[in-house]
Amino acid sequence: MNWDRIEGNWTQIKGKVREQWGKLTDDDIDVIAGQRDQLAGKIQERYGIARDEADRQLDAWQKNADDRWLS
Repeated sequence: MNWDRIEGNWTQIKGKVREQWGKLTDDDIDVIAGQRDQLAGKIQERYGIARDEADRQLDAWQKNADDRWLS
């Protein structure tokens, strides 16, 4: 799924973000509002990892994103 679809359906996708990155708070996820750069930054901050690792995790997660998440 491309990032535009993820961002456009953020309300439905938030649960999948919580499943993947449980250290993110509900407030974090609401503020991120589907913006990939902000999500990568919060993952980096909460998990204490490098930005390139956060981007790698996001790329892998996005690759697994599926239209079934939108039902």
